[in-house]
Amino acid sequence: MALPYKNADFFNISVFLILISRVFGIVFAFGMVQVSGEPRCPSAALWKYVLISMSTLVASVCQYEALKYVSFAVQVLGKSFKMMPVMLWGLLAFRRTYRFIDWIIAGLVTCGVVVFMLGGDISPEYRSDGSTWYGIALLMAFIVLDGFTSTFQESLFADRRASKYNQMLYINLCSTAISSLMLYASGGFPEALKFCRAHPVVWVDICILSGSAVVAQWFIFSQVQEFGAVTFAATMNLRQMASVSGSYLFYHRSPSSITMTQILGLVLVFGTLGLQSLNGLCPASAAEKQRLVARQSGTHPDTIQSRKTATPPRWPLCYRDV
Repeated sequence: MALPYKNADFFNISVFLILISRVFGIVFAFGMVQVSGEPRCPSAALWKYVLISMSTLVASVCQYEALKYVSFAVQVLGKSFKMMPVMLWGLLAFRRTYRFIDWIIAGLVTCGVVVFMLGGDISPEYRSDGSTWYGIALLMAFIVLDGFTSTFQESLFADRRASKYNQMLYINLCSTAISSLMLYASGGFPEALKFCRAHPVVWVDICILSGSAVVAQWFIFSQVQEFGAVTFAATMNLRQMASVSGSYLFYHRSPSSITMTQILGLVLVFGTLGLQSLNGLCPASAAEKQRLVARQSGTHPDTIQSRKTATPPRWPLCYRDV
């Protein structure tokens, strides 16, 4: 999306990238469901999978489209900002509470991201399709929607105790159907295939991207299931540092293009996330350990109440399979 192919052509069909990655995800998830012997039918109401699919699909489109207007470093660093939306979604939608230190960490990370964005040139190096503020708006939409996705997935794990492979399978199936409809309605299929015929090497990049996305999905689902959405949002700090550094090392960015203000923003973001990681290594209190064990075993009061009020999905054959 950010670098030109032959004849200075750029790939512009974001939804096509998402479609291929979701197909890879379906193949992986179906294989793991077969190997692990998990139920092949939905573990929760189908509309919940559709809702998560729509949010993650739109978030991914915003993520890719943002690369047309802002630099890759800004796009990657902006993902550190997702801690605050995740916590707000948990507070507003699911009545969850967080420690005061978590709010401080999320606030400092947010300040660091804003300082970096305002401290220098954030436009992409090789292309510029319009205002960088439009790219920031797309990035903010991605962060809000991605925060909702992680929080709702955590709730689905707690309410229905759905396995990660079951979630991966049906979320990818729904995303594939929705993205196919979007491509068909917009006429994106012919344009994407025409670009791939003109630049066959793009298939290699798409396969690498899709394979990496599937592996990332497995880690994301595993961590959200075991530790929650906020922990997942916080542990992206090493990935952000590696991605930002790699952007400047491998894509020929000059170190002088980073201003002192942006360096201050990076130090604030990664320093805060480092402190958060150290804080996570500290022994948890007895009450916190008890709450974590109760949530994982399904005996947490919130989990029990949500199960009582949840409407079971109307899939009779699934209950027989179970």
